[in-house]
Amino acid sequence: MNSYLLFKSLHLIAVISWMVGLLYLPRIFVYHVENIKDKNTSLIFKTMERKLYFYIMTPAMILTWLFGLILISSLGFEVLSTTWIKLKLLLVILLTLYHFYLSKLLSDFKIDRNTKSSKFFRIINEVPTILLILIVFIVIFKPI
Repeated sequence: MNSYLLFKSLHLIAVISWMVGLLYLPRIFVYHVENIKDKNTSLIFKTMERKLYFYIMTPAMILTWLFGLILISSLGFEVLSTTWIKLKLLLVILLTLYHFYLSKLLSDFKIDRNTKSSKFFRIINEVPTILLILIVFIVIFKPI
């Protein structure tokens, strides 16, 4: 079996899993904000948010980075001098920062200190979609 294709497949599976969480967690935040006064419902959302973040999103992010770095290594580190990989890495770093920002928001909900509206969460829910679209086009077309 070709190890490059194996790691590429594992990288894509991890990316898909990570993206699902990045898209779904802010959506849960929307529903959480809209039901914040119902303590039982709020508790259910807190559990869902925590499990999604720590059991799915964070391991998927780590695996995305791990398999991505393995792919770079297998291509040769000179690939880091290409524009397309620099752009991709920049956008993946932005996704990672977004991931950690969601952790901060998760912490706010955990201690009942969320100050954001459901509209805010609907808007930031578009961030990973935009970054994903850009990353896919950069990887497929490899500009410059």
